[in-house]
Amino acid sequence: MYQAICSAHQAAKAGIDDEFAARGFENVGAWIIGRNMFGPIRGAWANDDWKGWWGDNPPYHCDVFVLTHHARESLNMQGGTTFHFVTDGIEAAWQRAKTAARGRDVRLGGGVATVRSYLRAGLVDEVHLAQSPVLLGSEESLFTGLDLLSLGYRGVQSVPSSKTTHIVLSRS
Repeated sequence: MYQAICSAHQAAKAGIDDEFAARGFENVGAWIIGRNMFGPIRGAWANDDWKGWWGDNPPYHCDVFVLTHHARESLNMQGGTTFHFVTDGIEAAWQRAKTAARGRDVRLGGGVATVRSYLRAGLVDEVHLAQSPVLLGSEESLFTGLDLLSLGYRGVQSVPSSKTTHIVLSRS
């Protein structure tokens, strides 16, 4: 009997990962991502051939503001995604994304340096972390140089599943 209960409990918890993933796309009116999230090209754009990692129909389906140091014309894609390339900083991207979102949420997609910049600036209301016991090497650490408590963040939810632990931080 114990094994059957544990198996049923694990099956119920497996859906938690899907629930958190779906929740991350609810009510999103615009995204902000870093240059590396858009593609592997460094420096000036050689041409406009690269259109992102996702093919002709990216998963965003709204305006996406890409932080970059190199100007590029906006890029309209299938499914309603338009990439806008912002060269005048995180605050400018934030204002443009808030306007484009028309009262819905602005989702911050990363990478690490982008998320860290927005956390430091106090522009993030809620953070969802999916912590998994996987060793990935020695890349950038999300929290290096940040004191989340002094920035006003508190843990408001911690939900384990069989694959990860979902941690939600909120800014008071």
